[in-house]
Amino acid sequence: MTTSQLPDPVLRPPQSTVDNAGLADALRSRVDGEVRFDAGSRAAYSTDGSNFRQVPLGVVLPRTIEAAVEAVAVAREFGAPVLSRGGGTSLAGQGTNTAVVLDWSKYCHRLESVDAGERTCVVQPGIVLDDLNQQLASDGLRFGPEPATHRNCTLGGMIGNNSCGATAQRTGKVVDNIAALEVLCYDGTRFWCGPTSDEEYAEIERHGNSRATIYRQLRQLRDEYADEIRARYPDIPRRVSGYNLDSLLPEHGFDVAGLLVGSESTLVTVLRAKLKLVPVVRKRTLVVLGYRNVEEAAGAVTDVLPHEPIALEGLDAKLLRDEEIKRLKSEARHQLPNGRAFLMVQFGGETLDEATTRANRLIDVLPETPHRLLDDPEHEAELWQVREAGLGATAHIPGEPDTFEGWEDSAVPPGRLAEYLHRLRALYTEFGYEGETGPALYGHFGHGCVHTRIPFDLYTADGVATYRRFLERAAQLVTEFGGSLSGEHGDGQTRGELLPTMFGPEVTRAFGRLKAIFDPDDRMNPGKVIAPYPLDTHLRLGGDWSPATTQSLYFRFPHDGGSFAQAANRCVGVGRCRQHVTEGGEVMCPSYQVTGEEEHSTRGRARLLFEMLNGHGDGPITDGWRSEAVADALDLCLACKGCKTDCPANVDMATYKAEFLAQHYRHRPWRRPRAHYALGWLPVAAQAVASTRSARLINAATHTRSLARLATAAAGIENREIPAFAKQTLQRWFAGRGQQGAGARGEVLLWPDTFTNHFHPQIGQAAVRLLEDAGWRVVMPAQPLCCGLTWISTGQLGVAKRVLTRTVQALAPHVRRGGLVLGLEPSCTAVFRSDAAELFPEDHDVRRLRRQTVTLAELLTEHSPGYRPPARGGRAVAQVHCHQHAVLGWDADRRLLEAAGTEVERLDSGCCGLAGNFGFERGHLDVSRAAAERVLLPRLQESTSDTAVLADGFSCRTQIEEFDGRRAVHLAELLAGGASS
Repeated sequence: MTTSQLPDPVLRPPQSTVDNAGLADALRSRVDGEVRFDAGSRAAYSTDGSNFRQVPLGVVLPRTIEAAVEAVAVAREFGAPVLSRGGGTSLAGQGTNTAVVLDWSKYCHRLESVDAGERTCVVQPGIVLDDLNQQLASDGLRFGPEPATHRNCTLGGMIGNNSCGATAQRTGKVVDNIAALEVLCYDGTRFWCGPTSDEEYAEIERHGNSRATIYRQLRQLRDEYADEIRARYPDIPRRVSGYNLDSLLPEHGFDVAGLLVGSESTLVTVLRAKLKLVPVVRKRTLVVLGYRNVEEAAGAVTDVLPHEPIALEGLDAKLLRDEEIKRLKSEARHQLPNGRAFLMVQFGGETLDEATTRANRLIDVLPETPHRLLDDPEHEAELWQVREAGLGATAHIPGEPDTFEGWEDSAVPPGRLAEYLHRLRALYTEFGYEGETGPALYGHFGHGCVHTRIPFDLYTADGVATYRRFLERAAQLVTEFGGSLSGEHGDGQTRGELLPTMFGPEVTRAFGRLKAIFDPDDRMNPGKVIAPYPLDTHLRLGGDWSPATTQSLYFRFPHDGGSFAQAANRCVGVGRCRQHVTEGGEVMCPSYQVTGEEEHSTRGRARLLFEMLNGHGDGPITDGWRSEAVADALDLCLACKGCKTDCPANVDMATYKAEFLAQHYRHRPWRRPRAHYALGWLPVAAQAVASTRSARLINAATHTRSLARLATAAAGIENREIPAFAKQTLQRWFAGRGQQGAGARGEVLLWPDTFTNHFHPQIGQAAVRLLEDAGWRVVMPAQPLCCGLTWISTGQLGVAKRVLTRTVQALAPHVRRGGLVLGLEPSCTAVFRSDAAELFPEDHDVRRLRRQTVTLAELLTEHSPGYRPPARGGRAVAQVHCHQHAVLGWDADRRLLEAAGTEVERLDSGCCGLAGNFGFERGHLDVSRAAAERVLLPRLQESTSDTAVLADGFSCRTQIEEFDGRRAVHLAELLAGGASS
């Protein structure tokens, strides 16, 4: 073959018009999967974790590998581009395109086979890394590379981006851990590939088919450009930029699978992967070294590398400051030694002694360096999460400009890292990005890879122009150091245009020819990596971004400058909400955990809200607050508030949902579901029952099957067990009892929330006795008051604000005197600690109420010096209420229970599934039950009968009783059970 027989490079994406309606119909008729061309789905997939936005033609969720193959065939018949997407967390724009998006994550996530002897396995592309490693654990094996997004990234996405993570110090990049790939070309050619010996090559060529043509052209490409590849590819651990043409070199075994790793869906669709596995490291130790600045820490890397750590990470004080501001991982930060920058050096071994010995060898040669040695897995994990929280910690810092990707994973030779960081910071200063302390610098220092987010101005034309100039200069800088534009996250659109700076014209031409070999019509993820769209086009923001504004918001969004658009724009696409298994007591996102739908993740909903504001004028959602697509996506949001804490960017979807519902039904009260009125106005109904003393009659009616069905049908709610009203309210009991106790500790106001007051007054009674025994004088409002929770959660915010205003006025005299307000129901307590301040951020009484509202555990641990709870003993499992997790915290509860001698297990169950009004609303029962069945109900069934079930939330107790039959107790009841009467 002569050189002229190689296809010409693809130079620019072709312009073509696709018959979208015909394409959608053909996909629906021929593909076994979910085919979605609706506005909501297209909006949810309009961006990834990058600065870019392109609305897809449609989305296909294939149920099988063969269904995906058929989807590509249909796309080919219509000339439609194809984008194969994993977890959607890509940081360079490769995960967004105007194409048919194949989302593998919902169905094609099987571990198909394991060969423990060979240390390999075969997986489908949608399997999540943590899920895979959990399944491999019984064989003592795991897949080596582990990005910070390991909870939600898929293997297909990792292969597409050639991912790495901290563990790459030991195991290398993804390309180093692939034995073979099954791939599909756009023209339908399908084959397995991997390293290819001369004999195997001859056998492939003998067939004379399309695969043979590809292999012949690849060998010709290799032979023509081999010298340029060897000369221009940097010899560093973290070269991720560009196609892996080096994998075709003879010294790398003509590895076609290696070539295709990191090609970002621009060459082929990966159908299956045969992975190389590594043994699990049995024991680990962590040495943290402290330095005066990040350059000094980087300079010490070469002293550490000879000790062969399995991970070597760096971080600076700015990252810690950002995390401090956002209250992330505070416990772990206290384990750091003195310093303004740190190296985290991890060692492993079969035994703890082996790992510790290796750690001590390092410490012995660095006696003057401040250090901490940690060999406790829990403390190590906490500290490691400090490093993994980097993206979220640096994205939205209160009081500082937002930061963005763009130059967030460059890599240089480790020995030149310190000098590179010095020059990079000088570049920040030159372009005005340094600010008071400059962008945080952290990353995989052992491999010379640096992570950072920069405060680019992507809101104005001048800012975007400066962003372009900075990236051009940064590309020149890293090339000068013999480095790579990308050391982990790939090129996509952010760096595709800059590849000639790093590789030169000849290798860049080879990239174009490679693209033409596999995809001559440029239908695979066009405009990314090669023949790229300019790095300042298709921006999610940009100088022309002009979102719709709402003048009369109910919530004030004080953390987002009063802007709903900025609130909706908080999501940075990291995808933490797409976790498949709850871990560490996390809550978000219960509906996604049940359905596996992007639209039911916090990220998906945030994308829809962003598109609803139609800032570019070309979005799929054109009816603003009236959008039914947005309403449908938010319908299964449980308003659990888990994302408020668990999301690294602190997206608060519960608040966004309440605001949306208020605006959606504004001036259209007749369009509201009946359940909103039945459940939202529950406090009024409860007070009516109490004032007429008709609880017995109402309970009899609602617990008669036929009457209950009529009642639930009339109210528009699910046909499920209706909680019984108490025969006597807490307020009436307290008024009749009279105030008792000397009150040596002072006075506390016990808030009679609707649920405690009208349904479970025994909790309030237990709390009163407990507090009086602890030396508190308890007072309680006599008049009917409410925090407004049920109106907030149903989006009736006008009523909620009026109700809350009345309550704040009634409590003002007490809080102005400095008095504490005790909340027993977590969701109502969270209104005082969170929602009220976001509805009335400038009201001083609301601010006082926020500061002075406490939980029972907080009152008894933080405000009752010397207090010892009754010796309760025994064992308990705790279902922590979502709002307590997100707003109030549970650390004080844990300490109090330990002081009481109770051995307590906090369930990693996430949301119970009832979530206030959610589980009672029509159409939500299946999701409500499924959420409970994931972890909570099975764990309760495993617990022994003498194990107490602790659940402070009314919803949690209701859900447990209905679906498990056990009576869960509040903390007050659990402790008062051991108190004297």
